[in-house]
Amino acid sequence: MNRPFVRDGKPCPPASVDEFELFPGVAEACAQLAAAGYVLVVATNQPDVGRGTQSQEMVEAIHCKLRQLIPALAHIEVSYAAGRPGDPPDPRRKPEPGMLLDASLLLGLDLARSWMIGDRWRDIDCGRRAGVRTIFIDFGYVELLRAPPDHTVRSFAEAARIILAGR
Repeated sequence: MNRPFVRDGKPCPPASVDEFELFPGVAEACAQLAAAGYVLVVATNQPDVGRGTQSQEMVEAIHCKLRQLIPALAHIEVSYAAGRPGDPPDPRRKPEPGMLLDASLLLGLDLARSWMIGDRWRDIDCGRRAGVRTIFIDFGYVELLRAPPDHTVRSFAEAARIILAGR
């Protein structure tokens, strides 16, 4: 949804509200999905909070801006787990499906009719483990998918078109 800062071929989150910027067409695509009856949920790993390199207050301020830019957003699920090598997997940190399972219970969502759009292997694995259909936005990062997505696209707007076409 938002422009990452790519370092060594891998995306990194914005460090401040001022750095937070949506990709073109995301707000409009979200409005179209919401108008079609989809409940919009963001599931986001924020491991820098767990690692102590980003404050939870800053992440919450960025999420506030996200809600302003996308008023149709129903809910944000966040995992602050650091995800350090050797740690047991946190059930709420992608690629585990906990955030999607929690959101489905909270909002009464049917996961079999739901979609996960993401640009990282963790997003696709999370969606597959939760039993939702997946769309991978390929930005050419230096990391390989571990599970095949249902669709691969180049933009969020293209992902929304696939979802709306299959309605």
